Amino acid sequence: MQAWRVHDNGEPREVMRLDDVPDPVAGPGELLLRVRAVDVNFPDALLCRGHYQVRPPLPFTPGVELCGEIAAVGEGARGEVGARVLATPTLPAGGFAEYVTVDAATVLPAPDALDDAQAAALHIGYQTGWFGLHRRAGLRAGDTLLVHAAAGGVGSAAVQLGKAAGARVIGVVGGEDKARVARDLGCDVVLDRRADDIVAGVKEATGGRGADIVYDPVGGDAFAQSVKCIAFEGRIVVVGFASGVVPQAALNHALVKNYAILGLHWGLYNTYDPAAIRACHDELTKLAAQGAIKPLVSERVPMAGAADAVQRVADGVTTGRLVVVPGQPEVGAR
Repeated sequence: MQAWRVHDNGEPREVMRLDDVPDPVAGPGELLLRVRAVDVNFPDALLCRGHYQVRPPLPFTPGVELCGEIAAVGEGARGEVGARVLATPTLPAGGFAEYVTVDAATVLPAPDALDDAQAAALHIGYQTGWFGLHRRAGLRAGDTLLVHAAAGGVGSAAVQLGKAAGARVIGVVGGEDKARVARDLGCDVVLDRRADDIVAGVKEATGGRGADIVYDPVGGDAFAQSVKCIAFEGRIVVVGFASGVVPQAALNHALVKNYAILGLHWGLYNTYDPAAIRACHDELTKLAAQGAIKPLVSERVPMAGAADAVQRVADGVTTGRLVVVPGQPEVGAR
């Protein structure tokens, strides 16, 4: 089969290589999946660069979440051949491949309301959003939610989840094209960080009170702006540092203004509370069936375009989600 592999650390477009590798075989407790769609995540770029908290041995295949079809069931595993499922494969054997083996205990049923590309983009981004907003920040109907990078893959999920919960959502984006996307997602107020004063804009939109919850996958300047426009008893949820800058929080400021800074490492729930992940998936499946959430897939990319897609996500020039679909024909191919 074909699989993208990283042989040296560096920029994704330079270090990802499409190789012919042996077909994987499902071992005990495993399922063999035919990959139907793989969502491109920012961690895929960090993995290529060697900057992620996990550093798999070289060469490795990136691709941390996918929608696949069960092709074979290993000894002792439970699964039905042909079933469509969501999976987060264990590196070094990630999802940018035609087939992959996964731990059968970790797969989840793909929601019927979503196609393969949408389903591939559901798991990590929306689980992160749901845990961050509901479990960590206690989002309530009527709260004002400020979402940084609101037109991106992580931010767009938080916007939809916030609206589904009855929040008033302020989206921060970079550029008019992304502003249009944020409006279409349902943001009540959209601020362009390239043209607007974010702090003044949030205070104006909230009558001077500030945002009850800030959802920050960016870090850097975004965090610095957030602490200036957070409400009394507000909560800042830190989910990532797409800017490349890890902010240094002034705890004396948090004390004086009476706000909370909440970290979210969603992957830890797999270790400490896997039942909560299953319950969250049930809730997300219901919301998808109701049409309240629908992953924003801006582009379906053929297998040959995976390295370029990861690079574009790394460069921050995309909106929504790029999803690699192995069966997608290449442009101009016959």
